[in-house]
Amino acid sequence: MSEHEEHQHHHAPPSEIEERVKKLEALLIDKKLVDPLSLDLLVDTYQNRVGPRNGAAVVARAWSDPDYRKRLLEDATSAIIEMGYAGRQGEHLVCVENTPKVHNMVVCTLCSCYPWPVLGLPPTWYKATSYRSRAVSEPRSVLKEFGTELHPDVEVRVWDSTAEVRYLVLPMQPAGTESYSVEQLASLVKRDAMIGVTEVKVN
Repeated sequence: MSEHEEHQHHHAPPSEIEERVKKLEALLIDKKLVDPLSLDLLVDTYQNRVGPRNGAAVVARAWSDPDYRKRLLEDATSAIIEMGYAGRQGEHLVCVENTPKVHNMVVCTLCSCYPWPVLGLPPTWYKATSYRSRAVSEPRSVLKEFGTELHPDVEVRVWDSTAEVRYLVLPMQPAGTESYSVEQLASLVKRDAMIGVTEVKVN
């Protein structure tokens, strides 16, 4: 089983970090230092309201609005704020576009810098040491593990997110979706495609 599959396996035992977080959460609630309802709201905010759905809306608009696409590629921070998505870890965003000749993927080699306002919380595999190192040294192998096999002529560019700059991938629009509404387009876009490890497929 690949690392990607392991992280997606719903019955896998929690990691050491996850166990520590759960214990810390329980302790803070027990000591009445954290309101469980507030904690649930915070988690919901980053998993659902501030999350991949925001990024999908950005991508769908870029696919359907050439002027917005241009603004997004020239100044992603402003273009994303224009749609109402802003906040912590979203101050300096750069959007890189996938084309038939270039495929972009994003990593943070030092820690887990990530564009929270448009992608929510980073997935476990994004923070894993193996992904952080192998995405740079053997990106095609990593992409293959995610089911993404590119033609040898396609150039793979790996972008290293930092505290100063965070990246969002604008995936290629699937063929045959030109007549789709913005909402239909957004429903096709998943988080992993905006990190660049997968491509957008028509369901």
